[in-house]
Formats: sequence, C-alpha cells, structure tokens
Amino acid sequence: MTAPTPRTEASMDALRRSGDELADATVATLFERGEVGTFNTLMRYVSTAGAPLPDGLPEVAREYLHATSTPPSWVDWGEMEKARLFFIDNNVHISTALSFASMPACYLVPHVAKLLSATHGLSYPSKRMAETGQFTVHLMQPDAFEAGSRFIPAAQKVRLLHASIRHHLTRENRWPAGELGVPICQEDMIGGQMFFSMLVLDSLHRLGIHMTSEGADAYYYAWRVVGAMLGVDQDAVPKTIDESRGFLDLYMIRHMGPSPEGSHLTRQLIDLYEEIVPGTLFDPVVSALIRYLVGDTCADWLDVPRTRWDTLVKSVPHLLGVLESIEDSSPLGAWALDRLGHLTTVLELSSLTRGRVMHYAIPEHLRKDYGLSSAPARTRRWAPPAATVSP
Repeated sequence: MTAPTPRTEASMDALRRSGDELADATVATLFERGEVGTFNTLMRYVSTAGAPLPDGLPEVAREYLHATSTPPSWVDWGEMEKARLFFIDNNVHISTALSFASMPACYLVPHVAKLLSATHGLSYPSKRMAETGQFTVHLMQPDAFEAGSRFIPAAQKVRLLHASIRHHLTRENRWPAGELGVPICQEDMIGGQMFFSMLVLDSLHRLGIHMTSEGADAYYYAWRVVGAMLGVDQDAVPKTIDESRGFLDLYMIRHMGPSPEGSHLTRQLIDLYEEIVPGTLFDPVVSALIRYLVGDTCADWLDVPRTRWDTLVKSVPHLLGVLESIEDSSPLGAWALDRLGHLTTVLELSSLTRGRVMHYAIPEHLRKDYGLSSAPARTRRWAPPAATVSP
C-alpha cells in the first residue's frame, strides 16, 4: 500500500477552488427556471427513500434525486453495522461531543461562522443543531440506506442546501472568492466531516470513554460514507483516522481564530442549552463543558465565560467511568443505560426541533444584513495540541 500524499498548503488551496458539480448544476437550473418554490413545496413530501416522487417535481430535481438515491458502491456494510452499534453504545456521549465540541468548532472558523450567520440567522440558533441531530439519528438507524429510511432524502436535501448557498453568495458577489475560493468548498466540507467524526472521537477520549480501535474506525468510516453522500470528493478525503489527523491539524492552523460572528453564535448556543437544562443551578455546566472539550484558547476566542464549574466538570470522566463499569459488569445495566441514552437523545432532539420535522429547504434568499464581501481578519491562530489522541 502506498503512503498517503502529505497535506500541504498548496493541496488545501486546490480544495478551496472546488464545489459540488452535480448539486451546483441542479440548483443553478432550478433558479434559472424559477422552480425553487415548486421544488421546496413538493420536497416536503419526499421524506423516505424509495417512495414515489410527487407529480410536478421539476425534471432536473427528479434526475438529481435518481442519481443520488443509492449509497456509494464501495460501502462495507459490515463496517456500517459496527458504526451503528458504536453509536448505540455511546449515543449520549456522541451527542454531547457533537453539541459541545463539534458545533463550537465550526464557529472557530471565522469565514464559516460568518456564512452561518448569513444563511441560518442568529434568531433561530437551534435550527442547525436540530438539523444536525436529526441527520445523525437518521444515519444510525438499522435501515438507514434501505427503502423507507429517512437518511437518504435528508442527505440529498442537505447537499442541495449547500449548493444553494454557494449559488446565492457567488451570484450576489457576497463572498471573497479571491481570498477564500468557492463558498462551502471541498476543504470546508472535509473540515466539517472531520469535526463531526475525528473531533467527536477526540472528545469521547477526553470524556474518558473507553473505545476500541475497531469501533472508532467504524464510526469514522460511517462519516466517510456520509461525506460521499453529501458530494465530498472521496479522492481528497483521508481514508483512516491517522491520515485524518494531518488534515484536521492543518485545517485548524490555516483557518481557526476569533470572530464576532463566532462569539455571537456560541453565545446563542449556550443560551439554547441553558434553556434545555432544567432550572438555573446547572446552567454554568454548559459553558464549562464547552471550555473543557475545546480547550481554553479556543474557548476564549469564542468568549465562552469562565464559571465555578470549570474545575468540577473535569470530574465527568470519573463519573462516566463508573457508569461504564456498571455497563460492563451487568447485561441488565448495559440495556438500561443504552435505553436511557436513547431516550435522552430523543428528548434533546425533540427540544431542539420543537416537535417539527426539519426539511432542509433551499433558501430562495439570504440575509442581507451580514456582508460577506471582505475576507475575515486572521490575527490569531490555533496550534495543534502537544499530544494528539489516537482512539
């Protein structure tokens, strides 16, 4: 087996010039023909794989949905089943990592934070959390890639959502293409894939969760499949956890830093979770957990407040270790904890979605009050940790 090609500034720059040809062409045609409204209306009825497409759906959308209706031919279903079982065993921990590490990490990339502010709006911060949570839950169902599943339609819609954002920002000259390349480019899509896979595994390790290398590899593999379904160039994606480390470190060094939008989005995220936590006594746990998982430097960039819980939250790995001991020593305890984890995840998702199904519609317009015509300043950079984690 040949060694992977080392990541360089030049190779990363090349990824910034590429988007998603199929999805971009589909969205461009929908806008040119004035069919976006019709598409969004009818796609609300497309929620399960294999269901008949509604009459009146634009032909270009019908062709796109047919072309993207199956997973990649290279998928190893044994690995996907291992990933599903890994998620069942660790669903609460994974949800915690996604909520308190992966999401804030997105806000640590100034141009991504600015884009999220313009496209999702600051008044409804739970929208992206709800979309991400629902998407992950759909992915980890036993029938995720079979007829009747909800994952494939969700992936198809998210891919078009990304393409529509590229379309708007490029057409309206609201993106500094000379500085940052294509909006939601291949580098950023792969970076996002790393946040939701590699960074989750790192966070589980930091939380003291014991993982087998087989389980961690399977979870990472599942997100490679997700990336392929979302239009990520698989020739550019790191194939293994070890390879992904080099990509993630270089991506962070290149882009991470403070920004007003990142701080604002983080504040909104903290407020959102403080609303979900019962009462007010435990509200500071939210900030403390973010700070613990992303580190003090990144937390300071995001203006995450320091609280009296910052020290106490470091005992979380010990508590989780006790629960894991119960799980390992008692089949009944393992079943009970898995069920509790499932119910907790469902409750959290219900709180975020407010009981609604997230439809991932193509936006016909973007916010006008967040200019994206100038590149964000990069005054401070992230540095890789002294010791990296290999789950």
